[in-house]
Amino acid sequence: MTIDRYQRPLINLRIAITQRCNLECFYCHREGQFPSSIQMTPEEIATVAQISTEFGVKKIKVTGGEPLLRSDLNEIISRLNKIPLIEEISMVTNGRLLTFEKATELRKNGLARINISLPSTKADVYRHVTGANLDEAKKGITSAIRAGLDPVKINAVVMRGINESEIDQLVEYARGLAVSLQLIELEPVNGDEQDYRTYHYPLDEIERKIAGMAKSVETRRFMHMRRVYTLDGAKVEIVKPIENTAFCMHCTRIRLTSDGMLKPCLMRNDNLVNILKPLRMRASQDELRSIFLKAIDLREPYWKPACAMSQVSQQEK
Repeated sequence: MTIDRYQRPLINLRIAITQRCNLECFYCHREGQFPSSIQMTPEEIATVAQISTEFGVKKIKVTGGEPLLRSDLNEIISRLNKIPLIEEISMVTNGRLLTFEKATELRKNGLARINISLPSTKADVYRHVTGANLDEAKKGITSAIRAGLDPVKINAVVMRGINESEIDQLVEYARGLAVSLQLIELEPVNGDEQDYRTYHYPLDEIERKIAGMAKSVETRRFMHMRRVYTLDGAKVEIVKPIENTAFCMHCTRIRLTSDGMLKPCLMRNDNLVNILKPLRMRASQDELRSIFLKAIDLREPYWKPACAMSQVSQQEK
């Protein structure tokens, strides 16, 4: 396991396999990636994932855009599943294209669990946010459950004036399906400050309310120190990264963009490391390892306490 300058292990690789999407969510950050027409092949994706395991990566999350728009998604999942040391493969999707047959095939190829984005359980709000029909997303959630993907999580980005008053309904919806609910704070990614100022809703008050109702609380030590609250028949996870030093100081993730850039932090684009170009130029395994290690060296908390900077400064002297 590789430890970075801030004493954080690397455990998770988040892979965006496409920028294409079939929704028009105004808040989508596309994994912090700028537009690009370049797209990695299944073999290239698997090669980078294989290298990542040499530095401690054990879990992979496939994202987009919308991953289900790739016709070779099953091949990608299958190749990742054959990599030794990978313990879990999961995926983030909007669920609209996820039939029972597709979900079953993905599970057979190695997909373990799934997160499905659902900003609202109200048809008019869902259409306002995404430009699409709510029923298609609900069918996707049902398909994932029927196919045996476990756990199934609903991702809900909480936005001021749009769905911040709908938390109780989202909890009840998740409880009724016996799935988990992940409430996510809107982030100012890719410089979209206007939308952030308009729609950002701090989750502090919501978390206090949920904490008061919870029967138990779990802290995910190797996933940003997130708290998971168990209510009657429902689990609610709070993802609260804004100005949260504990969140960043416990990050165990690195990202791979769909155009082959290693991305040490969601919030930054000034420290990307191109691994696809040398891969296509037939770089050796040692050269590719050096490139990956360079990206690890560039990892640093976006929100960091002063004591962390002091410790790193001392180490570098």
